[in-house]
Amino acid sequence: MPFEFKEYDIEGVKLVIPKVFEDERGFFLESYKKSDFYNNGIEVEFNQDNHSKSTKGVLRGLHYQKNPKGQAKLVRCIKGEIFDVAVDIRKNSHTFGRWVGEKLSESNKYMLYIPEGFAHGFLVLSDEAELIYKASNEYSKEHDRGILWNDPDININWGINYSPVLSEKDKHQPLLKDIKDL
Repeated sequence: MPFEFKEYDIEGVKLVIPKVFEDERGFFLESYKKSDFYNNGIEVEFNQDNHSKSTKGVLRGLHYQKNPKGQAKLVRCIKGEIFDVAVDIRKNSHTFGRWVGEKLSESNKYMLYIPEGFAHGFLVLSDEAELIYKASNEYSKEHDRGILWNDPDININWGINYSPVLSEKDKHQPLLKDIKDL
């Protein structure tokens, strides 16, 4: 099988480790194979691909889309290194408000699968980083939402002792406890 799927304590989020074939010419990997993903419980139809580039210290997130336009994502860092985070915002989940974080990089080639019902964010650790990610629904400005990146109730350990670079939008996101329409 070209992938290893590792699960976390938070149901649904999975680390996807592709099998990498390397030789003197470079490397080859399968980044997505529907049958393998479906056989491992990721039965999602992806409808949009995104590509993002950011510089060191940029933090994007925590973002999500509310239903009926919720998005599952498959995130991969193809240049540099990021700390990628998923926060469970499923109201009826026993892990509501808990988070998972993983370093994704061009060298480890790991991918993080984030199901619908999660907020997503990442911090750039290298001088610059590029991400590509698949989304199960197309972007919808009307359904676009966010949570403050440093919400004390979620208490994400971003591993930094400086103020990250944030968009104006991300500086003013609400706390999770203040969101009524999850």
